[in-house]
Amino acid sequence: MPTDPVIAAFAATVMTWALTAAGAAAALFMRSDNSRLWQPAVGFAGGVMCAASFWSLLSPAVELAESMEARPYVPVTAGFVCGCLFLALTAEILQRRGGGRKDRDLLLVLSVTLHNLPEGLAVGVAFGAAAAQIPGADMPGAWMLAIGIALQNLPEGFAVAAPLRRAGYSRGKSLFWGQFSGLVEPVGGVLGALLVQIFRPMLPFALSFAAGAMIWVVFGELAPECGRTRAGMFGTVCGFALMMLMDLAL
Repeated sequence: MPTDPVIAAFAATVMTWALTAAGAAAALFMRSDNSRLWQPAVGFAGGVMCAASFWSLLSPAVELAESMEARPYVPVTAGFVCGCLFLALTAEILQRRGGGRKDRDLLLVLSVTLHNLPEGLAVGVAFGAAAAQIPGADMPGAWMLAIGIALQNLPEGFAVAAPLRRAGYSRGKSLFWGQFSGLVEPVGGVLGALLVQIFRPMLPFALSFAAGAMIWVVFGELAPECGRTRAGMFGTVCGFALMMLMDLAL
């Protein structure tokens, strides 16, 4: 494994992106006209995103803020509210220009992309902190963080691609946008490793900002899509349970 923190962070976040693409590829086997599949699939996507917003974003944001001897409720609450407002403002702009189904899909891709950027930063910061010999940071721990995020990205890639496939996107476009949401992780990883002292204090706000954006999309876009059907609710519960299990186990 590479020992240079920037190279290591880049390699690790390329791995996390690859798992996002692998998860998105699962949507290629779905038929967009199969109504029996899309409601539980969209519900599953909503469950994954709802669980990820807490276990992958808000909970780590609180822990990071506490480790920096900050009042965690300040950056975490501010970030969460700003994330919701950012997506609300984006949705309003799209609606005023006559936004339709494709603009709603853009909100989904944007929210997961915002979620992946601070995750990439977190990986890069972990490698940069280990290289700088910051207490409590080491290379094995940074790699374990990257592997955990990579495994979590499998259902997240599906969570983006499945609703797009349901909306009538081709298999190729569903795969493209599904993996695209993870492309920001290598960028964040390199930046985090290079500028660890700058990005580490920003992470609690950035993580909670992404959580707010995801929650807005879950309840504003995905929940109405899966409707009040038992299949949609079952998919939501399964998605939440799977993501919670992966976060707790990893």
